[in-house]
Amino acid sequence: MNSDIDKAVSVLIKGGLILYPTDTIWGIGCDATNSEAVERIYTLKNRRDKKAMLVLLDTETRLQHYVREVPEIAWQLLEVSDKPLTVVYPGAKNLAANLMAEDGSIGIRISKDEFCARLINKFKKPVVSTSANISDDVSPYAFHDISEKIKMGVDYIVSWRQHDTKSGRASSIIKLETNGTFSILRD
Repeated sequence: MNSDIDKAVSVLIKGGLILYPTDTIWGIGCDATNSEAVERIYTLKNRRDKKAMLVLLDTETRLQHYVREVPEIAWQLLEVSDKPLTVVYPGAKNLAANLMAEDGSIGIRISKDEFCARLINKFKKPVVSTSANISDDVSPYAFHDISEKIKMGVDYIVSWRQHDTKSGRASSIIKLETNGTFSILRD
């Protein structure tokens, strides 16, 4: 795992794309603060609508660096969630502009996965996490489900967990407003 993390961080620093296992499904990742790298993901996925992609962090303590105001309910949701939870926060900051939604919000998941947490900790920045598929194709729940086009379009493919046979599951998504109201986007 350490070698994979070192190689992936080296690629991320240079603005490259990685293909990596997350706490949910296999994803395409890049430096979430690098707009050119984010644009490369949109191109690779044939994503024309430029809808926002989420980012992974390794710890809740980093949230305030990327969100203007973390609604109080967010801390409670993160504490009680027993499965991967992506929270869409209003008022994103310090991230690539082309990564955010039109309303300035951003989806952030605190990854409990050992590989992802160590990768982000060593990189010291958030990492984009978007499903490793062409837009409108089925999301790959295991490495063997990923298309060759995606594999050929990234700069580094992580070896860790390529042979896992268990299928992942996409995270739940909750959108928060600064006043504490929320809506469930995906359960």
